[in-house]
Amino acid sequence: MTEKLAPPLFNSLAEQFKPTNDIIQTSLQLKGHCAFLFYVKSVVDGDKLQQTIIRPFFEMASEEGFASYIQSLPNQTDVPDYKKLLMMLSAGFVLVAIDNRIFLLNIRLVKNNEIQETVMEPTIHGPQKGLSEDVETTINLIRQRYHNSSLKIEKVKKNDVSNRAIVLLYDDDRVDPDVLAKIRAKLEEINTPLLQSAEDLQHFLNQSKLTLFPTTMVTERPDRIIYNLVGGKVVIAIDGSPNVILAPVVFFDFMSSMEDNYHVSLVTGFTIMLRYVGLFTCIFLPSFYVAMTSYNPDILRIELALTVAGSRIGVPYPSFVEVFFMLFFMELLTEASMRLPKAVSATATTVGGLILGTAATEAALTSTIMIIIISAVAISTFVIPVNEMSFAMRITRFILLIYTSLFGMVGLLVGFIGIIMFLANKDSLGIPYLRISWKGKSDELRMNNK
Repeated sequence: MTEKLAPPLFNSLAEQFKPTNDIIQTSLQLKGHCAFLFYVKSVVDGDKLQQTIIRPFFEMASEEGFASYIQSLPNQTDVPDYKKLLMMLSAGFVLVAIDNRIFLLNIRLVKNNEIQETVMEPTIHGPQKGLSEDVETTINLIRQRYHNSSLKIEKVKKNDVSNRAIVLLYDDDRVDPDVLAKIRAKLEEINTPLLQSAEDLQHFLNQSKLTLFPTTMVTERPDRIIYNLVGGKVVIAIDGSPNVILAPVVFFDFMSSMEDNYHVSLVTGFTIMLRYVGLFTCIFLPSFYVAMTSYNPDILRIELALTVAGSRIGVPYPSFVEVFFMLFFMELLTEASMRLPKAVSATATTVGGLILGTAATEAALTSTIMIIIISAVAISTFVIPVNEMSFAMRITRFILLIYTSLFGMVGLLVGFIGIIMFLANKDSLGIPYLRISWKGKSDELRMNNK
């Protein structure tokens, strides 16, 4: 009996992958029946391959029966063009050839489907687990919490080097079609050789790469995702990233924590008040200190003004230099705490802060009141629940400090009004940035129901 030969496509693919040594091109033979397999061993689940293809082949009575079985599998898909086929084989697909018919099956091995702990947005109440680096697992986690047929999953393929899948999730009954169209257009416009994570993709989705205030939000919390889906927003997930992107977002979205939904109204109102007090403290307090000591000491009570002046005896430079000096080193300590190993970061930054504050005061490089102000500013900065806005506020206070150093209290007011005007003219995919809340078509639906 003449031995059957592998399809020419398999030989062409083998040449294309050379000299890669994890390519498997093999045949299955039994009583005159034959099937050929082609796959990349390192990205294919061997156990699933054995149970799905190899074992059934030796149990089937004919090639026709085996071909019908393969065609009925849910993970079977049509063979695409040559270039896309190479990409799919690299991702974990298996080619099966049976009697001049070729099938493509998804049997990829996923090693990164563990559910991650929440790190960026930890809470006492609510889910303590986040998402997964595997986009299919992330979709599964969202679907488990959102049992609604109107939830749509739309995959977008970008022609970057990694060929990672980008997935749009939205509630078709609540999403604004104009916003959805703008997000699709932005994704189409992205022209970059490599996308690695949600944070990487966020840079391209924000309206300007130079703006301090982001127009999209990165989150790892399933409960925040569900609240935003109900609110008519679009969720953008990328394969290989444990975070997703929410769009569009307004300023007040960055000031909300998921724990606001798990407390009674009085507790929630109190924590929200603390959050906004911390926001204004972290951006205004250093500038107010400069305006108070260098330009307008008369706005304070005489006792407090004398106390502040007395604490600065021996400090050899103006107050704005003192504030810049201390804020700069506080930023260094914050950055060091993020880069050091967890085992030493807390100790190193705490000891560094204590030594720096004590030494600077004893050397008359700064006043004791300045140490109190910098401590209050550092604590207030981390009250902001979302990191993107926290980083924005850290830079904003330097902008206000420059205005105040040049023009005093007038400069502080002008700088603050300028920031408000900038935010008032900013939008997120057509939604005003300072809008109190935005819920897509849900507001319209609620009015229609009434």
